[in-house]
Amino acid sequence: MCSHVAALPASPETPHDVCTHCRALGWTWTGLRWCAACGHVGCCDSSRGQHAYAHHARTGHPVVLSLAPDEPWAWCFVDEVFLVRDL
Repeated sequence: MCSHVAALPASPETPHDVCTHCRALGWTWTGLRWCAACGHVGCCDSSRGQHAYAHHARTGHPVVLSLAPDEPWAWCFVDEVFLVRDL
């Protein structure tokens, strides 16, 4: 069970379509994750930079949503669970 599910938004508000950290370094990324607490967009754990996790580690923000249109889920770093969301 996730103690953060109540704060989960239905969908991101106009997210970026790039990982700005990777772009600045000239890197590519695999998937993008949107922070449900502040809207930060970072690359996924399968990407070189793992910037979504780095954001969580720095801020403590618990939940990210996948920005892939075919991935209607979120991940809670704190409780280590996937959360399926309505689209």
